[in-house]
Amino acid sequence: MSHHISRSISQSASLSGDAAARTSAAVKLPRKLCAACLRAQSACICGWIAPHVAQVEVLILQHPLEVQQAKGSARLLHLSLAGSQLAVGECFDPAQLDAMLAGPRRNILLYPDTPADQAPGMLRAAALDPAWLRHPQGLRLIVLDGTWRKSRKMLYLNPALQGLPRLPLRQTPASHYLIRKAHLPDQLSTLEATVYALEQLEQAPQRYAALIDAFDGFVAQQAAFAPPRSGDQL
Repeated sequence: MSHHISRSISQSASLSGDAAARTSAAVKLPRKLCAACLRAQSACICGWIAPHVAQVEVLILQHPLEVQQAKGSARLLHLSLAGSQLAVGECFDPAQLDAMLAGPRRNILLYPDTPADQAPGMLRAAALDPAWLRHPQGLRLIVLDGTWRKSRKMLYLNPALQGLPRLPLRQTPASHYLIRKAHLPDQLSTLEATVYALEQLEQAPQRYAALIDAFDGFVAQQAAFAPPRSGDQL
């Protein structure tokens, strides 16, 4: 009888030990985050920050689903552009958004001026006054960071953005953003689109070339983290 009891206790202890081991393996310690780029220290992107001072102020409105997107470029853009702002939200509080758009600078929305995106009830975008472009230091560029569908929804949900003059990009280079699927051939990352918009507004081609070079390093880093696709050789 004592032999059976001893064996039962031993088996129970073994099972408890196995359960504890599984529980310990399942519990992951929190990763240490970089205080600047907010990524895990092992995936920190601060080495790709390329400091620039733009004449045009940049306000980045980031969709909440983009915050944890490892391939997103908005954070790198924000850290590289002195004086830029980054705010997260989909439907912003009107008073908060008005405060961000306030001030002496004139606001321009980085968004294509396409009638197909004019949903019922949306305000019509104002025409961009060419006289504004003669003084880029008096401008603020509003950038929507999100997929095409997310950015359209952000525009629809925030009437204060709908009536802003729009800046469509012209004759941009091919995208270097090889790590994220594009729905159209001419689609760019948030960082690329903003850089080309700044060069267009400031009439300074190649002024931000070093930032594009840094973006290439960021893209290469993210590609290295991606698991190999089926059929790829290690």
